[in-house]
Amino acid sequence: MTNFTGAQFPLNFLSSPLHTPHTATRMNALTPDALVGQLRWRYATKQFDSSRKIPADVWAALEQSLVLSPSSFGLQPWKFIIVTSQAVKQSFVPVSWNQTQPADCSHHVVFTVRKNLTEADVDRFIQSIADTRGVAVESQKGYRDVMVGFAANLAKQGQVREWATRQVYIALGNFMTCCATLGVDTCPMEGIVPAEYDKLLGLEGGDFTTVVACAAGYRAAGDKYASLPKVRFPASEVIQRA
Repeated sequence: MTNFTGAQFPLNFLSSPLHTPHTATRMNALTPDALVGQLRWRYATKQFDSSRKIPADVWAALEQSLVLSPSSFGLQPWKFIIVTSQAVKQSFVPVSWNQTQPADCSHHVVFTVRKNLTEADVDRFIQSIADTRGVAVESQKGYRDVMVGFAANLAKQGQVREWATRQVYIALGNFMTCCATLGVDTCPMEGIVPAEYDKLLGLEGGDFTTVVACAAGYRAAGDKYASLPKVRFPASEVIQRA
């Protein structure tokens, strides 16, 4: 595919199918200049071209970027709700500070987190480890005990949602970066009313609650913000070396 910086690389530029098992071998990657170019290209898109949709193969890769996002202990205390229904996307506008990105984008992603983290959640994760890696559940007892203790302490301090929110922001950043590398525009949206999102998505009374959203698609030709220089403090101010 062709990105907007002029560099060209195919969708499979990482030379890895979506479900390739992890190996220690380094896969082919973007050049450093290409990566920085895509990061400079991206911006918080204010106007999406509602006529353009993300191709299915591109979206499949971006969904995997969500699934493969890292989290503390690997517990993945989240659910990503992908909204493509025009009627539902339109319904988000009044509860998104009347911003139109949810309605005009191709895919609107709602990032939700678990309200509670229980021993059963830990056991489900341990079982997943055993199934995926072909090991006995009993071999993970030490790891399980650490996670159960951690979850209990979070609950005692009333910090489960705060911890889970920090995790889902890792996924948000990962998603946006992957979108940029594939030439897909995004707009992260904290300017929403999470409780109203929960109502619209039928999440009330369930295990998950909305934290943040991200519109994804392709910028409109008339979005004046696309051509503005990116404003960042110099590296000398935000990076310290030790």
